[in-house]
Amino acid sequence: MLASDQELEEAGNRLGERLLTTGRTVATAESCTGGWVAKVLTDRAGSSAYVLGGLVTYSNEAKQGLLGVTRKSLDEHGAVSEPVVREMVAGALVATDADVAVAISGVAGPGGGSEEKPVGTVWFAWGSSPAFTVAVVKHFEGDRDQVRRQAVLFALQGVNNFVDEV
Repeated sequence: MLASDQELEEAGNRLGERLLTTGRTVATAESCTGGWVAKVLTDRAGSSAYVLGGLVTYSNEAKQGLLGVTRKSLDEHGAVSEPVVREMVAGALVATDADVAVAISGVAGPGGGSEEKPVGTVWFAWGSSPAFTVAVVKHFEGDRDQVRRQAVLFALQGVNNFVDEV
């Protein structure tokens, strides 16, 4: 299923409104989506009121250096894993002092997949502290663009739901 530009825009606007209404701020830590979540959020005028920053940490070195992801987590679980996205959230919160952070790491394709983590496997996390972080894995169908679009939409919707809980 393809997430259209309109669906992404609407999800970004809904999250922006929710953040404004609740007085919360957000930061992004993205790998396979390459900053697309931050792009959707900042497409809206006035988004600087709730978007504090975004980090694109595509390489393991960037995940470690910019977000504090541990070498142990990367070695034991791989970049596309629950421990890594949880650490990405924690690092984004520290780096930006945002109220909420979202992290995404996945295999968008066309290559790079494995039997354990096939193309379309994407881990997400959103949280307001290391102790209050939710992580979930999704498996999306389609080509690289379709996987990434679906991941961006799911991330926006997930943060929107999470903001209601904090």
